[in-house]
Parts: sequence; C-alpha cells; structure tokens
Amino acid sequence: MNASAARRALVVDDEKPLAQVVAGYLEQDGFEVDIAHDGTSAVMLARQREPEIVILDLGLPGIDGLEACRQIRTFSDCYIIMLTARVEEVDKLIGLSVGADDYITKPFSPRELVARVGVMLRRPRTSVTTDSTMRAVSFGALSIDDAAREVRRDGELVELTRTEFDVLAALAAAPGQVFTRRAIIGEVWGDDWVTDEHLVDVHVLHLRQKLGDTAQEQKYIRTVRGVGYRMGTGQ
Repeated sequence: MNASAARRALVVDDEKPLAQVVAGYLEQDGFEVDIAHDGTSAVMLARQREPEIVILDLGLPGIDGLEACRQIRTFSDCYIIMLTARVEEVDKLIGLSVGADDYITKPFSPRELVARVGVMLRRPRTSVTTDSTMRAVSFGALSIDDAAREVRRDGELVELTRTEFDVLAALAAAPGQVFTRRAIIGEVWGDDWVTDEHLVDVHVLHLRQKLGDTAQEQKYIRTVRGVGYRMGTGQ
C-alpha cells in the first residue's frame, strides 16, 4: 500500500516496547503509524496528524488516558480503542463514557488488536432508510438525518461520535422494534464482533446524556427490561 493510500493510526502507551510492537503490526497491515508515550503528546499528535484510529492506554503519565480521550473528542471523531490493565468494570465503563468506541484489556495479542481495528474500520454503516428521498426521521424534538449523519434536538446540532451515531441510527431504523444488545452489536459492529455486551449500555448512557434524555424519562431511547432497547416517544 502506498503512503497516500495508507490509513493513519496513533498508538499511545508508556510501555515503549509494547507501543513499538503494536505499531509494527499496524504498519504491516498498511497503516501509517505515529507513537506517543504520554497523554499530552497524544492529544497534540491526534490534532496534528488526524488519525482514523487511536489506540489509547488508560494508565498514562501526566494526562491519563481518560482525559486524553476527552480532549481528543473535542476536535476528532476518530475511532478510539482504550487499553487497560485494570479489569474492574468501572474502569471500562468510565473509559467508554468519555467517548471511546471500545476497550481491550491487557495482556492482549497485538495480532488480535490489529484484527479488531480492521473490523472496526470496515464495519457496516447503518442506514435509517433505503429511500434516498426520505433522509430524516423524527422522534418528538429529535431529528436524525442518516444521509448527512446529523442529529438535531429542537433544531440544535448534537455532536455525536461515529459509534454513538451508528447506535442511534440502528435503533431509529425500526421505530418501536426492540433490539437486544447483541442485535445492536451486530448492526453497528458486525456479527463477528466479540465484546462485552455492556458496551451497548455505555453508548446508550452517553447518547442519553447528549440528547438531554435520562433513564427515568426515556424520551427517545426506551429500555425494555431483560431484553434491550427501542426508539420511540411517549409510553
């Protein structure tokens, strides 16, 4: 793959040997890779180099991975995979709530990580409708324009990450239909994606926060206990 066609990745880990190994695997897969070993450098490189995907360690010196993720999200909708050596669920959920798309725990196989990166970048994009003349659907004050990949609430643009938009669009594609967490993963990440189903819950939580919704009100995304989620307004 020539340089002009190469996709760009950023690997951020203070374990320099690990960062080099991951970068090497990505380069073999056709990526142009930058490496950072601290959060400040990661944010700077993400802004300068505009990577399509960031592999971001949680435990970084100085600005940690969570804060680096928050800052990157202020100017980029690149895919972000968090790396963590901590196995507690709270760390995974916090990492995703600041805008990460997925997480992977250490130790991991660099080959498996690169495979997951490839699946993420190739994953199918949801479509609200196949009729190009029907670009948008509405749920009360919420409007979802799949063609423009825009969401507005009361006319105001709502900034979503790529994954957040895809989860919302998957639900909006079939108003009233109940989606299991596994079905949402299949729609957004692909049927072969292997991950914790709580991943869906975190993205729904983040969507509700951005849409001015709550688990109690459920104005737009409704929880179906023991099953999953559906789109709809009212009871």
